[in-house]
Parts: sequence; structure tokens; C-alpha cells
Amino acid sequence: MLEASNLECVRGERRLFADVSFRLDGGEMLYLQGSNGSGKTSLLRMLCALTPAVSGEIRWRGKPIGKLGEEFRSELCYLGHHNAIKEELTPLENMRSSADLAQEPLAEEAALDALQLVGLRGREDLACRYLSQGQKRRAALARLVNEKRALWILDEPYVALDPAAVELVAGLIGAHLQRGGLAVLTTHQAVAVPAGAIRELRLGDDDANDERRSAERC
Repeated sequence: MLEASNLECVRGERRLFADVSFRLDGGEMLYLQGSNGSGKTSLLRMLCALTPAVSGEIRWRGKPIGKLGEEFRSELCYLGHHNAIKEELTPLENMRSSADLAQEPLAEEAALDALQLVGLRGREDLACRYLSQGQKRRAALARLVNEKRALWILDEPYVALDPAAVELVAGLIGAHLQRGGLAVLTTHQAVAVPAGAIRELRLGDDDANDERRSAERC
């Protein structure tokens, strides 16, 4: 369970949002919306314990994330707006090195299967600097194929993807929700996720934290 209570974010002299609250249980996804500059990425970083809130609290399984440390991070998969891949490494090397850093070693066969699924088979040994932006995004998102951590936080996961790849990623998120996982994501695209309960939260509105505005779909 992920719960946020009365979160406030200030950048410089500007308050981006305040009184933001929500709760997610297993199998639920929060679809975070808002115009550019409304604080979507800032909120995601708060949920990852990367940026402190001016006020408010975030709890994971009933405990403040600031006190959980590695216990929380071990259950978190965060994919930011930037791809976070090393340009000099191949897609295969990026996948396996990311898994090693997370202390979840990934067999080469499993990594190759994931790359084939996202449409990069045949380019697995090509340095990422030679890939297109869409292919780089696929290389970053390939880690979701084998990702089993409970909480996924995804910043614009569909950016630079063609319609087939968007559908694939939505399917991966849906399968994660079916397994009882949780997800929080931002996107400017209206994409149907094929499973789970979907909640919506729009930043920049006076009633952004009003859960009566949530949309839920089974």
C-alpha cells in the first residue's frame, strides 16, 4: 500500500502544489496528469524518496518511506523521463548491468528474450549511441519485462514510442497490476491499460487531491 498525505511542493518562490493526498492498494495504478510545470515529475521524485516534500508524508506499507531506506528502495522500480542508459554500452549490457546494480542478476537468455519482445533483437550488441530515440526508449523499458518489484513509478513511459510499442508497455503495466503490483505514471497520451483499477490525479486544480475525481476501471 502506498499512501500520500497533504503533500506540498515548492520550487524557488513558486508553490507547484499543496494538499495532495491519495492511496493505492495492490492492483491499482495512479494516472498523474497536469500541464507542464505543474509538478508531476517533482511528485514522482517525492514518491521515490529522491526529493523531500515541504510538508506532508508518504507511507509504504504503513511506514514513512524516509525511515524505510533500502527496504523501500528494494521494492521500487523507477524509470524517469530520461532513459538512464549508458550510451557506450549495448542494450544487452545495459539490461544486465542494471539488474546487477539492483542485486537481481539477469541471465543473458532472459535479457535477450526481453529485448526481442520490445523489438530490439538484432540490435542487442550495438552500442546505444547508435540507436534512434525510440530504440533507446525501448532499451530502457525492456527492464520492465522481467521486473518483479511491487511499486513501479514511471515518468512518461510512452514517449518516443510507436503505437505497437505503446501497446506493449501498457500490457506490461497491466500484467504488473494483475500480479497485485502498484504503479504511478505520468503521460500526455491517453493509453488504456488492460487490467487493474485506474485512479486519476490532476495537479494544478484546486481539488487535485479529491479522490472523488478518481476514475476506476476493473
